[in-house]
Amino acid sequence: MNAQWDETYDVVVGGTGVAALAAGVTAADAGMTVIMLESTERWGGSSAMSGGGLWLPNNPLMSREGVSDSRDEALAYLEATVGDAGPATSRARKEAFVDGVAGFVNLAERLGVRFARATDYPDYYPELKGGKIGRAIEVKPFDVRGIGDWWSSSRGQDGLPAPVMTDDFWLLSRAWSTPGGMARGARVIARVLGTLARRQKAVGMGAAVTASLLQIALKLGVQVRLSSPISELVVEEGRVTGVRTSRDGTTRTIAAARGVVLCGGGFDHNVEWRERYQGVTGADSSGSRGNVGSAIEVGMRVGAAVDLMEDAWWGGSVPSPSADGSAMFMVSERSMPHSIIVDAGGNRFANESQSYVDLGHHMFERFTTVPGACWMVTDVRHTHRYLRSYAMDPRAVKAAEEAGMMVKAPTLAALAGRIRVDAAALTRTVERFNGFCRAGVDSDFGRGNSAYDRYYGDPSVRPNPNLGTIEKGPFTAVRVVPGDLGTKGGLLSDEHARVLREDGSVIEGLYVSGNNSASVMGHTYPGPGSTLGPAAVFGYIAAKHIASH
Repeated sequence: MNAQWDETYDVVVGGTGVAALAAGVTAADAGMTVIMLESTERWGGSSAMSGGGLWLPNNPLMSREGVSDSRDEALAYLEATVGDAGPATSRARKEAFVDGVAGFVNLAERLGVRFARATDYPDYYPELKGGKIGRAIEVKPFDVRGIGDWWSSSRGQDGLPAPVMTDDFWLLSRAWSTPGGMARGARVIARVLGTLARRQKAVGMGAAVTASLLQIALKLGVQVRLSSPISELVVEEGRVTGVRTSRDGTTRTIAAARGVVLCGGGFDHNVEWRERYQGVTGADSSGSRGNVGSAIEVGMRVGAAVDLMEDAWWGGSVPSPSADGSAMFMVSERSMPHSIIVDAGGNRFANESQSYVDLGHHMFERFTTVPGACWMVTDVRHTHRYLRSYAMDPRAVKAAEEAGMMVKAPTLAALAGRIRVDAAALTRTVERFNGFCRAGVDSDFGRGNSAYDRYYGDPSVRPNPNLGTIEKGPFTAVRVVPGDLGTKGGLLSDEHARVLREDGSVIEGLYVSGNNSASVMGHTYPGPGSTLGPAAVFGYIAAKHIASH
């Protein structure tokens, strides 16, 4: 087929999240012309709404700060955690990820990105071989005046548009209970006031990493076009040579002289696919509403293989009381003392402080034997001492209470009645848990044994910072569901980020990264930023491979 082109670029990138921005910036820095096509009216995707951390083992910041890490340790840790979950997690792809970390970080820093290391954040399984503390990095608070009017269309406004960083959030979660939390709260307030005094509009986390990369992309001449979904890949003589996109009812055919990189996210809000592959609707996903799998679908239509479609970046979430709202993904709340999560029978079934992906998997496993709602049960100290993201908006609290998703009662027995859980079973569960709290050892599930658990604990609670008794009313129960940060299945690719067919052959001219691709992390989540880290690195790898061929 000989396509008639309306425009020609060296590289066409689908999407505008971290994976897409890394690919676009890398390609433009190599001297290629680039256009990024965003399917929705807002750019940044789930990346802009996220915590913004990038899990990048053996990264240059660690080396500069004298923190020990190595290629061998990083790969040993990936083998211990990810293992062999199929072709997406091949040894070659693991090595490509680890080996690409320094290149991406050095390129981004040379072009102006200001990174910082989350020095206290552990890997999610730090006790396993190769596990470490402090491998995650993030972008320092960024003044979005640097991207002009583009900020008004950023999905970063749906996250936390304030100059907050990872370790701020960690300490702020216990701002009312520990001196360190209160001191960090004061520092954050001072930082906010300082940026206002300098007439800056600073943001942190996912908004910062996407905005800083967009600023570089724009400076390098990358074209960014919103409301322009890729509807079809153009294939000539077995090679992808361009795309068809539509905007305002007009279809355009754009040539990609060197390659197409699909970075359009997962299928978080594609109800049909979520039900088909995972048995859920996706209503409790925290991913961008624009993630409906369209970029995966166009790849499948030209013969691309897919993998890991049954899995997602799961985690315990508080569902929205409104049909059009987003679930609130929980991180610190479930790990703090004076709380447990119980099933419909009133029994604990997992370590509440473990990695959110593991908790999500355990919830699904529990539903097979004990169907029904799960609840996080807390006493009044949890309410008064810790930051609860799902309860920061009084209007949301009122709506949750009216919908029966947040319930309060003066006694555990009364609480059990209101959430329709057997009162005797819940009482036995709490009494057993309280015994663990006093002993400092969770003999059932090992809560607090890992450095990861303790990261989100309260050091003022002894002997175990994750274990606090539940005995002071009034008591609260909050509905908990297995939500997600996005899906992790997608187009299968090799160590160069090239898309593969079912027989393992390469679809020439087509690359993929981010949640558009089957994750190199398999069924697990090795450390903070295990979505954005590989997304950025494989976006970088794709562009470098295009540039060298």
